[in-house]
Amino acid sequence: IVMVEGEMKEVSESEMVDAVLFAQDMIVKQVAVLKELEAEKGTTVKREYVHETHNEELRKAIYDFAYDKARAVAGMELADKHKRSELFGNIFAEFLETISEEDRTKYAFQLKLYWGLVEYDAVRFVMLNENKRLDGRKMDEVRPIWSEAGYLPGPHGSALFTRGETQSLTTVTLGTKLDQQLIDGAIYNYEKKFLLHYNFPPFSTGEARVPRGTGRREIGHGALAHRALETMLPADSPYTIRVVSDILESNGSSSMATVCAGTLALMDAGVKIKKPVSGIAMGLITNEETGKYVILSDILGDEDHLGDMDFKVCGTADGITACQMDIKIKGLSRQLLVEALDQAKRGRLHILGEMNKTLSAPREDYKPHAPRVELIMIDKEYIGAVIGPGGKVIQEMQRETGTTIVIEEIGNQGKIQIFSPNQEGIVGARRRIQAIVAVPEIGEVYEATVKSIMPYGAFVEFMPGKQGLLHISEISNKRLETMEGVLKENEVVKVKLLGIDNKTGKFKLSRKALLEEAAN
Repeated sequence: IVMVEGEMKEVSESEMVDAVLFAQDMIVKQVAVLKELEAEKGTTVKREYVHETHNEELRKAIYDFAYDKARAVAGMELADKHKRSELFGNIFAEFLETISEEDRTKYAFQLKLYWGLVEYDAVRFVMLNENKRLDGRKMDEVRPIWSEAGYLPGPHGSALFTRGETQSLTTVTLGTKLDQQLIDGAIYNYEKKFLLHYNFPPFSTGEARVPRGTGRREIGHGALAHRALETMLPADSPYTIRVVSDILESNGSSSMATVCAGTLALMDAGVKIKKPVSGIAMGLITNEETGKYVILSDILGDEDHLGDMDFKVCGTADGITACQMDIKIKGLSRQLLVEALDQAKRGRLHILGEMNKTLSAPREDYKPHAPRVELIMIDKEYIGAVIGPGGKVIQEMQRETGTTIVIEEIGNQGKIQIFSPNQEGIVGARRRIQAIVAVPEIGEVYEATVKSIMPYGAFVEFMPGKQGLLHISEISNKRLETMEGVLKENEVVKVKLLGIDNKTGKFKLSRKALLEEAAN
């Protein structure tokens, strides 16, 4: 096994091992077919790799000068990566002073390469033979963790998660259905309501350079964190959820810090996730000649760079939700895979325990400034009435109540979602919608607004979207010869619904009936 990547629904470590080895069996069969095709075609002549020219004398000189010193620095157990890097750099600088300026320029490429090999051998020797890690931790020990939920007041949810020298500031924003991402593919078209963005600015590793847009790292790490969290989101959430992780400091496992900070930020936002998710990056140091190996928990950046494996495992207390692994050796055996996953589980549970000290469950309610949402189901026939001609009714409703209203046709029903920054807006919009879809009842009394006046009566709106003629003969208990001076536009009058014409659907309204009832 040389690479693994995928998402799961809380599978156990043994189930994952079985799945990976099942895939390995399929790969063996595919390779066999490729070999058969190669045999039929004949021997394939491969291009010969042209190696760079080496200077064995220079390689030996730098190795003899620097190896013991590099081993001493590797065994100092320094948690500060900048201090460790400075000490390693000093050794290289000291060696450069022993050779001429001309050789430094002439062999610049070889010098960096040979120094890298010295550092590589020294660090790995200390881990394998002295059982020491660069920062002094035990092989299965996780770096110190501290975190804070609700770190920022503005977003709908936020969290700061720090593990050693790696830190993620993650925010959560809750949006409406209109904020969903449209995926317009060649085969599949769908909308995504969960988005996760991972930002890795240069300053997080102490670099000063201009960011050049999204790169391989941002895409890959963001996708891993996305897979780890997505299966734990509530299926019935009405919101479009956007999680943004900004890496403020990085010394290994920033994608796993994103998973942890993302969990805390989602819970801080009041999103009812099923279970908290944490992640850990595992490393490996091996010696093929002696067969020695050590598995490392929560690896540093240098342990990733100088090691043989980067195995990221994410999951809940009950199982794995996502993983990503790449190795630099020829393959990973079942024994190593089992040991790495078991050690990762212990580390993952430890990290979850530390996260629970900050926030162990989603908050009972959303933040006061988070959008509120209410769902209303109506009959399909009323969708047009709620929208109105050219969208006039719904636009006016949104403007006057300060809400965002989304209507979706599902089967024989209309699904209406009302989003508002406050409860007052939801109540106002709900009342208007309920009035539009309400069925007029014969004999009921309504407050009607005069919309227009004609010689033969006035057209009044007695329910939202429902108008009828109040005939001149039904306005007063006295005979009226003209409409002049009787009513005016926008005047509100009480009317009684006397009947509904079965053929035309017209409403028969009367104000006179109410006056007569009052007189009696």
